[in-house]
Amino acid sequence: MTRTRIALTLTTVSLAGLLGLTACGAGPSTPAAAAADVSDEATVLAQVGFETGLEDDTTPSTAASADAKRHGPGQGTGRRFLRKNTLHGEVTVQTKSGVRTVVVQRGTVTAVSADGVTVKSTDGFAQTWSFGDRLKVRQDRKPAETSAIKAGAQVGVAGLKDGDTATARLIAVK
Repeated sequence: MTRTRIALTLTTVSLAGLLGLTACGAGPSTPAAAAADVSDEATVLAQVGFETGLEDDTTPSTAASADAKRHGPGQGTGRRFLRKNTLHGEVTVQTKSGVRTVVVQRGTVTAVSADGVTVKSTDGFAQTWSFGDRLKVRQDRKPAETSAIKAGAQVGVAGLKDGDTATARLIAVK
């Protein structure tokens, strides 16, 4: 029980910190400019182990090594734990355009339709995600079509939550 609370606290604090940093927005540059509309989602997916190729240069690897240099040895251990063990969560952040609730989930696709996908995490949590207007699908760090999302596939999904509706904006297929 205590380990679960610690893990949940670390997850929330880590995601809040990462999203707080990315909420400032990505400046117009290389892949980040193309991904500016899903930069928060790309960062969150990178932190839970799904590389999309849309992360900006300061997200997981450089930020983790910079943190280790600032805070000393052993500080990267928490990030590695979160990266491997985060199943799902949400964090509310203040951005330039207002308050956003960013949600993330990793798991197995249990159903796919023309307008959404249902994902089940290993703890039994299931979420149905509607496809957003500007959904980006990535497979092997490259753009992919929604047809790459199949039942049984391992995915990472990130998007926005409005009430009870989760809208996928970025899906990474393993």
